[in-house]
Amino acid sequence: MRQIIFKSLVICMGCLGLANAQSKYKTGNAAKQPATKPATTPATAPATNQQKQPATANQKTGTSRYLNNNAATNNAAANTAPATTTNDPATTTASTANVTVRYDTTIAGAFDGKVEQSLRNNYAVERNLIKDRKPLEYDYIREDDQFWSQFVWEEIDAREKINQSFIYPGKDDNGDQRFFSILLSAIKNDSVVAFSPDNDMFRTPLTADQVSNLTAGSLDTVEVADPVSGTVEKVITRRPKFSPDSVYTFRLKEQWIFDKESSRMYCRIIGIAPIAKQVVGGKSQPRTLFWVHYPDLRRTLVKFDVYNPKNFAGRMSWEELFESRFFSSYIIKSTINNPGDKYLNALIKDPLFRLLEGQNIKDKIFNYEQDLWSY
Repeated sequence: MRQIIFKSLVICMGCLGLANAQSKYKTGNAAKQPATKPATTPATAPATNQQKQPATANQKTGTSRYLNNNAATNNAAANTAPATTTNDPATTTASTANVTVRYDTTIAGAFDGKVEQSLRNNYAVERNLIKDRKPLEYDYIREDDQFWSQFVWEEIDAREKINQSFIYPGKDDNGDQRFFSILLSAIKNDSVVAFSPDNDMFRTPLTADQVSNLTAGSLDTVEVADPVSGTVEKVITRRPKFSPDSVYTFRLKEQWIFDKESSRMYCRIIGIAPIAKQVVGGKSQPRTLFWVHYPDLRRTLVKFDVYNPKNFAGRMSWEELFESRFFSSYIIKSTINNPGDKYLNALIKDPLFRLLEGQNIKDKIFNYEQDLWSY
């Protein structure tokens, strides 16, 4: 009897627990339903209002990134519509006609090298000898007395210490003292004829204007764009002033002759050519400006003194410098064992070996003269 009563109590307690569990589960769901409504309603409503207000305000300026798909589609259609109809050549000409091309003429292109005379004597003594100088006459060599002869092409690099007189930027009564300026002065003022740089045979003469164009600076084009729209409003074309310091290499064409009548070796300079550096494709390349016949240039060189760092009163003329060979040079080409008439840079790629080969050519000329004598 007691067991029956105990089982009945257990069954009743189980039913009460199940009822409480179901009621608690229902109240939990009922509590969640009102919580979702305020969370959903305030979240969606402000988000919709915040998105529409900037889009409406920025549609006036056309720079909004919050535009809806319809507005973006309409703007894209509006922008592409004129593009499809701008095939008229008149429209293209009108758009390009707004660009103004202006040439800057405030900077001269070529190196003028004008001589500015001093109004007073720039020295403590009168210097009259330089005005009366004349080049010495060459020793006459008969054609039949040429026992041996070779041609040699050399280059003078003014960046070497012994050759720094070639780029001395001093001023004197007769003008700029750079050697390149002396060449230009001889062409413009002393009627020395310059020849085309195409070859060293002195075949095509050049006028003074053509020489000025060769020594002119390269054109530099600058586009000026609007900072807001980015469209090009004007194009400025200018020509920078040519600097004589950019020419520091000079090429010499020489002929070495052994005269059997006087039994001595002569070196006669045939021509001089200034070499400028030209940038092509981002690379610097040498460019020959013009050739000058050296015998025609001698009467000008005697009137210009060479800078002497030791004694300013003991200066020599440029004609004396070349005749005494008071400069350093390296050979780039010769007619000795050169049936292909090629430069050394075409035969030897290594620059150090090219210098050694040039020195070897000098030794051959020197040894040839020495071997003619017996001691």
